[in-house]
Amino acid sequence: MNRIRTFALLPFIVLLSGCNAVVLHPSGDVAVQQRDLVIISTILMLLIIVPVMALTVFFAWRYRHTNTSATYEPDWDHSTHLELIIWSAPLLIIICLGALTWMATHLLDPFRPIGRTAPGQVVEHGTKTLKVNVVALDWKWLFIYPDYGIATVNELAAPVDEPIDFQITSSSVMNSFFVPALAGQVYAMPGMQTKLHAVINKPGVYEGISANYSGAGFSGMHFKFHGLSAGDFDKWVAEVKSGTDKLSREKYLQLEKPSENVPVIKFGAVDAGLYKAILNMCVEPGKMCMNEMSAIDAKGGLGLAGIRNVLPLEYDKYARRGSTVLGPKKTPVASICTKTNPEGVNVEKTPPKPVKAMPVLGAGLPQPGLSNQSPASQRPSNS
Repeated sequence: MNRIRTFALLPFIVLLSGCNAVVLHPSGDVAVQQRDLVIISTILMLLIIVPVMALTVFFAWRYRHTNTSATYEPDWDHSTHLELIIWSAPLLIIICLGALTWMATHLLDPFRPIGRTAPGQVVEHGTKTLKVNVVALDWKWLFIYPDYGIATVNELAAPVDEPIDFQITSSSVMNSFFVPALAGQVYAMPGMQTKLHAVINKPGVYEGISANYSGAGFSGMHFKFHGLSAGDFDKWVAEVKSGTDKLSREKYLQLEKPSENVPVIKFGAVDAGLYKAILNMCVEPGKMCMNEMSAIDAKGGLGLAGIRNVLPLEYDKYARRGSTVLGPKKTPVASICTKTNPEGVNVEKTPPKPVKAMPVLGAGLPQPGLSNQSPASQRPSNS
């Protein structure tokens, strides 16, 4: 019988062998603190769950129908001591759990710079921070290192024990940037920037994934994160810089197009304003940036003269570029400083004459936009 049970459990053991417990064994201090929060919270909740489950079995066995020695009190309805235990224990657990979660939520806020790189290692003022711009494309990841002027596709590297400042956005749909060994996942959204501050404490190669379904190529949208020593990271940067390929705006527009299972690509140089243009959705030449449009709106807008310019505001970039079969002509929102009109946009030289907007308050007042006539001439005749 024991052998049969052993063979019956073998399939379940095989299934468990495929489990990846990287979340419980991370290599970054932020992920370690998040792991500790999960474990402590689970233990606090088990302090209530385990006794309740045990007492449920005990009461069912102690007061079973065949146990005639158990006390039978059908009219019992209150016990002060039991009420104190039932209510005080969960209340204390909730207070501890709430305080712990509240503190961890603020200390591990992705937008908050980390205060330590490891237990006991405080980040001093002026400590060097690695800045990385992250762009979620369809279906690949673009990493831009603004301080080094390089970029990579589906490969990320960082030195050990150095704070990392990720600035994250997306080119089209909502996505999620996630390196389980480094820190928690953070969403990437087009036209918006989220942040993540983290640190890697152990050298190694770690898996990075997209944690939010984003279409047909989602399953291949993963990358390798390399935790390197300071010397090895400098060598990696030098290797990328040695490449002759430059990530210009024109090349980015080609890279941005949907593609699946993209191999690692390295760019030895990057257009200085590329990430800012991606974030403001104005990589295309002559297109107005979102921050420019917001500034115009804050000043009161362009009025009737700019209606033709800002009318095609819907963000359907592939249709707006004329790259879809049934899409309209290219109609980007034109930049104010464009020397020549973008293709498909007809900007009038002289603004149209505004129509009178005189309010109609009575039958005897002239209609808006009509020449001034005497009220008497507009009254209907009684004949």
